[in-house]
Amino acid sequence: MPVLTGASYSEKDSLGLLTGSGSLGLLLPPCLPLIVYAIVARVPIGQMFLGGIVPAVVMMAATAIWGIRRGSANDTTVRKFEPKEAQIALWDAKWELAMPVVASVALFSGLATPVEAAAVTAFYAFVVEAVIHRDLRIFRDVPRVMAECGLLIGGVLLILGVSLGFTNYLVDAEVPAQAVAWTTHTIHSPLLFLLLLNVFLLVVGCLMEIYPAIVVEVPLLVPLGAAFGIDPVRLGIIFLANMELGYLTPPVGLNLLMSSYRFKKSVPEVLRSVLPVVLVLTLGVLLITYIPALTTALPRLFGY
Repeated sequence: MPVLTGASYSEKDSLGLLTGSGSLGLLLPPCLPLIVYAIVARVPIGQMFLGGIVPAVVMMAATAIWGIRRGSANDTTVRKFEPKEAQIALWDAKWELAMPVVASVALFSGLATPVEAAAVTAFYAFVVEAVIHRDLRIFRDVPRVMAECGLLIGGVLLILGVSLGFTNYLVDAEVPAQAVAWTTHTIHSPLLFLLLLNVFLLVVGCLMEIYPAIVVEVPLLVPLGAAFGIDPVRLGIIFLANMELGYLTPPVGLNLLMSSYRFKKSVPEVLRSVLPVVLVLTLGVLLITYIPALTTALPRLFGY
């Protein structure tokens, strides 16, 4: 936030860009939702990893273009690219840049479960901040940081608890099964099915957290996709791309709530700031939905 506001971005645009871009990594390997979806839908994980790369680039490019245009509108001063400065900055950030490597090695080496990999990553961050950089003092700063983390995680757990309860209600009421029955009886066009699928998934993203949504909805949607001749990897990327939007839509949008807490802004204020990014990402979702090659080209190139 200070970097963006220091570059002449308005506080509203900075808040919207940070909140909106927080879920852009969802389609990039080794993001956990790709793995969970592949397991639930019984799709090879390698196919899901390859299928998500180009759509992720599309979503990131769309967001970046919006950010660049907003920067130009705010008369942001454009600095000339200096390779030496970039090299120095990358070297200064080496410990931070190594964090995804630590998480990936812990997760995919077979030495740690996802929860253990998260703990290893958190411990690595603690060592970097408290021992290497010494930005945190053990006895003065660490207890305060732990208290702030506890409040944040507690809020997230409350949100997840409510969303899981709502998920159980939907299952008990057989709402997903009724939706599937209506769809197969009423819709016959694949294009119309994809449009209504996006609308349905947007509603799901508003009301359910991503992991319960995968567990509950995917077993119902995969047979539907097969009935309309939609590649299962393509269906999965469409599903996850819509879940990206779910992070930015009330009432269960985690990015909205976390930004509200972290930046001390009201949820309506965060929502207003992120609406332009939501519209941009919606355009990206439509491109992913109706241009199959964006999802299927890489898996086919590598022989899947």
